[in-house]
Amino acid sequence: MEFSKNIARLQPSATIAVSSLAKQLKAEGRDIINLSAGEPDFDTPEWISDAGVQGIREGKTRYTPAPGTPDLRKAIAADLQRQFGGEVDWNAVVVNAGAKHSLFNTCFSLFGPGDEILIASPYWTSYPQMVGLAQAEPVFVFGPQEKDFRVTPEDLEKKATDRTRGLIICSPSNPSGAVYTLDELKAVAEWARDRGVWVIADEIYRYINFTSDGRAPSFMDLPKASVGDFVLVDGVSKAFAMTGWRIGFTYSDVELAKKMAALQSHTTSNPAAPSQEAALAAYTQTERAEAEIKRMVEAFGRRRDLAVRLFDELLPGFSYVKPNGAFYLYFRVDSIFREGMDDSSAVCKWLLEAAEIAVVPGVAFGDDRYVRMSYATSDELLEEGIRRLAKAVEGLE
Repeated sequence: MEFSKNIARLQPSATIAVSSLAKQLKAEGRDIINLSAGEPDFDTPEWISDAGVQGIREGKTRYTPAPGTPDLRKAIAADLQRQFGGEVDWNAVVVNAGAKHSLFNTCFSLFGPGDEILIASPYWTSYPQMVGLAQAEPVFVFGPQEKDFRVTPEDLEKKATDRTRGLIICSPSNPSGAVYTLDELKAVAEWARDRGVWVIADEIYRYINFTSDGRAPSFMDLPKASVGDFVLVDGVSKAFAMTGWRIGFTYSDVELAKKMAALQSHTTSNPAAPSQEAALAAYTQTERAEAEIKRMVEAFGRRRDLAVRLFDELLPGFSYVKPNGAFYLYFRVDSIFREGMDDSSAVCKWLLEAAEIAVVPGVAFGDDRYVRMSYATSDELLEEGIRRLAKAVEGLE
């Protein structure tokens, strides 16, 4: 069968594929511990869900403006202004059906054939696919392993050409959990400004940060003089435990926002109206929201510490990136490669069969030596999963 060149190179999401297989095996009666999912295990706070339900009861189930309701866009702008200061124009905010949609709209609006887009690596699995859908070329940039792969201007310059048009960077990082310092972000921003390169900053994990008491450093924290063309991508999925509600947003200059709104008007139209009502509650009831975020982040921090302690104790031969944000442990498995199991996909398949744990192969993130484990699960399941992993590895020796 012949398909359009638009999707000829498109690959399915590896993270969703692993999670779906784990759920299928569990439904068949297997005792699978799913450590692959990229979503909080907490329920959406009840008062946020109630706002969505109330919206349905009040008849807020019709079309809204394509870029989102003015109330929600104004609330997001006000929240950004509260966090970062300065003046934030609500007309520069476009609400999308999840941050993944936000990223796609941005790539499709900015890039095209002949463009090269630098991607700070290891990368979230969908970045290169989105760049490819825009008919541009992804170029992967790895920082030094001893710096948890955080890229520097020197790393970027080595990969840049006269066709470089964009840079996608995620902090805190999925999959590694690495968090850029404000000085590191400033150096990257100034390099991109001087190069005339668009920065797409995926900050969906900004609140899940263990480097300080509060959110991770943001491109929005930088002096305006340091930042050139820039798009912020964020949403409610991670911080508010609202993955299924599908609400993300972009913040950019107004001219680009209008173009992305026009694109959205011809593709998906508006995000679901009841979901926008729920998100409106999250962005306006800020004290309640911050209390919920703090509770969840404390749990993630405790689980992070548990995972690191168990790896140090039970799996001393496995090196890992100590996660300073998000809810993933990114660890090397090439030390157990052998005939018949010589890549990360084979290791993950073996772990699913031998240990009944689901993790995601590092090849999905650009480095086949690694595997990503999510600790967005209960302390008990996390500990049991890591002990199963250690027992399976011990059995190889």
